[in-house]
Parts: sequence; structure tokens; C-alpha cells
Amino acid sequence: MEILRSPREIAQMRKAGLLVWEAFQLIRDMVRPGVTTGQINAVIAGFFAQHGAEPLFLNYPNSVEGGPPFPAVTCISVNREVVHGIPGKRQLAEADIVSIDTGCRLGGWCGDAAATLPVGRVHPDTLRLVEVTRDVLHLAIDRVGRAKWWSEVAEEMQKFVRGAGFSVVEDFVGHGIGRKMHEDPQVPNFVKRGFRRGRHDFRLVPGLVIAVEPMVNFGGKEVRMAADQWTQVTADGRPSAHFEHTIALTESGPLVLTAGPNGESW
Repeated sequence: MEILRSPREIAQMRKAGLLVWEAFQLIRDMVRPGVTTGQINAVIAGFFAQHGAEPLFLNYPNSVEGGPPFPAVTCISVNREVVHGIPGKRQLAEADIVSIDTGCRLGGWCGDAAATLPVGRVHPDTLRLVEVTRDVLHLAIDRVGRAKWWSEVAEEMQKFVRGAGFSVVEDFVGHGIGRKMHEDPQVPNFVKRGFRRGRHDFRLVPGLVIAVEPMVNFGGKEVRMAADQWTQVTADGRPSAHFEHTIALTESGPLVLTAGPNGESW
């Protein structure tokens, strides 16, 4: 059952969301050849600490029994890595794409966002994958204020991605968010048989706050776990992109809590 938030609570969540947006502004110019994923993580970790914010990902429990907790403040996934990449000594290279996902809790409320950024000059086909993934998130933001059920939005997202010739990852979905990073409801970017208006669907009503995060693969939708028990990679080795915003539904329409002061994204 989804939890509805008051305008006052949404205003508190906006503070966390804005801090996440500011963190992305710090590392945008860092994304260049030769920079390590660990360096990017360190900058965001320091920024959250400076502002008294609790990083949401650090020490997050592993879903694999006996698996290690997540060891970093950001998930940084490069090229074929879909999500949950562990930052470290890997250097970014020309023509890579890098997905950066992070979140924090500030004053007891959470914000969560992700973006995929090109490293130098990227192949046009790969750049199109990034653009389609970004655009399908903005499509969802636009539609969420006009639809009555989430399945209506998810169906349009799925059609948009497939129409571009790419695949929607189905192993991972968005989520409700509030005092905890992961709350009900689950927020898929696709529609499977029985989802529409079924027990897993949910109404789009004022007070709902969700993290919408499409993950789009260049090739097939299948993913697998790497040996580190966290990083998820495409099964066919082709690149993947990931974008995410925390979005609140208000009486006047959707409010992107992880956007900039004037509503700007990354």
C-alpha cells in the first residue's frame, strides 16, 4: 500500500532532492577520460558529509544471502554495466558512458536520482541510447500528472523505448520513497500481462512520491550479476543507460524533487 505525503512532508523531501541535484552538478565536469569512478564517489561522499546528509547506498544490505553490503555512496556503472556498479580504481575512457546513481537522507527524508553521462566523444548510436533513456524519463514526468493509473504511464514508456529499437530492463524497477529509500509501491517501466488495473497497479493521486528510474539496454533486456555480487551487466555485453528522478504528485501537478532550483535536470 502506497503512503501519501503532506505538502509539508514533500517540502522536506525537496531539501534532500535538491542536495542530490547539487551533488550531480559537482561531478559533471569530472566525467572525462582518466578520472576514476572512485574519485567521483569520493567527491559525492564528501559533499553529503559536509551538509550533514546520510548517504542512502553506503552499507545497503545485499539481496544475496551472505553477500557483502554495498561499499560506496554511489553506484557507478560503465558501458555494459546496468546498475549497482561499485566505484573504485577503474579509469573512465574516451567513448564510455557512465551511469551515476546516488541518494541521501536529510532531516529524515530521502532523495534519489541517477543519470548517464557520455565520456568525451561517444558513438552516435550509444549517444542515442542515452538520449532515449533520458527522454523516456521526461515522458513519464509529463504523463504522470495526467494519467489516473501508473500502468498507463508504464505502457507509454515501454512503447517509446521499443519504438526506438531498444529494450526496457525488467529485472529492476522504480519505487516509492519517503523516510526510507525503498517504500511501496514498486514502479515498473513496463507493463506485463495482468498488471494493468491489477493488484500491482496503483492510482496517481496527490501526495504520492515515487522514484521513476528507467534502465534501457541497447540490445536484449536480459541482465546478470557480476562476480562482485552487486554489479548487474547486460547479458549480451552491449551498453545500457539509466536515468532517475524523485517525483512528488501535488494538487498542481508533478514536482520533480531532484531537479534544480528552476526545474532543470542534470
